[in-house]
Amino acid sequence: MKRPFSVTLTIVLVLMLAVWNAIRTFTSIQWHNTLNEYTSTSSFVFGTAFGVIWLIMSVVLLFGIWQKKPWSAKMLLGAAAAYTVWVWVGRFTRQTPAQDTGFTIIINLACLILIYFTSKSLTREAYERDTKNPEVE
Repeated sequence: MKRPFSVTLTIVLVLMLAVWNAIRTFTSIQWHNTLNEYTSTSSFVFGTAFGVIWLIMSVVLLFGIWQKKPWSAKMLLGAAAAYTVWVWVGRFTRQTPAQDTGFTIIINLACLILIYFTSKSLTREAYERDTKNPEVE
């Protein structure tokens, strides 16, 4: 099953997001006493709830991209936009001012550009498979 490089790269990116959120959820559960004791900005409920939400979304998205589902392109764009908003809202409301804002903006834009072009590739593949060559997998 040959995929374009951008699709493969996006699968790796979504897989990294799933692993990151699985680790985040596990760590939040394991360290809940410490998080509550020191009243950190990332409380037990916040870390666990959002870790589970993003883990589930990442797994569903991985499944959709891997199975070449037509809805995966739209979900990819929606999840990327939602994750970007979530990260930046958390960065501005829950964190102290960081020195790496420029780097974070560059990485965020690079990921969003990759995801945008990948979603176009996913949409094109689904269109070609459904209308021109329905028997091709």
